[in-house]
Amino acid sequence: MSKVLLKMITVKNFDEVIKLHDSLTDYQKRCVAPNMASLAQAYVEKKRAWPRAIYLGKKPIGFIMVALWDDDIPKEDLPAYFLWRFMIAKEYQQKGYGSQALDLLKEKCKKDKTKTLYTSCEMEGNQPYDFYIKYGFIDTGINDGEQILKMYL
Repeated sequence: MSKVLLKMITVKNFDEVIKLHDSLTDYQKRCVAPNMASLAQAYVEKKRAWPRAIYLGKKPIGFIMVALWDDDIPKEDLPAYFLWRFMIAKEYQQKGYGSQALDLLKEKCKKDKTKTLYTSCEMEGNQPYDFYIKYGFIDTGINDGEQILKMYL
């Protein structure tokens, strides 16, 4: 299986990254914000947001964005990052690329001496919850209508 890479979003790949959201099912679109909205949020929160395109070879196949801090994370879990956005284009799902992207994120967390990685998800269906649990996140309960998950690194 080919390996994925995380790359900065630039003028050259911006449009392709934006269009990835269009590949998702209607249910998936309800679970993750459009990449355009995420990149706008990253622009507004430049110091806090770490957005990256997920590449397979020379092709962007997904998007990931991390909050480098989150005020809602308990002090005992700090320092921590929050997996804010994460999507893989529909045709590349269930092929291991999502797990590879999270492996790369875990490497970044460890390099940055981050203790905990948090994320959240809607519970309308069993995805992405089942994916996160299978990957190694643990369920911490519900906050503001979303399931909060964490992983110790």
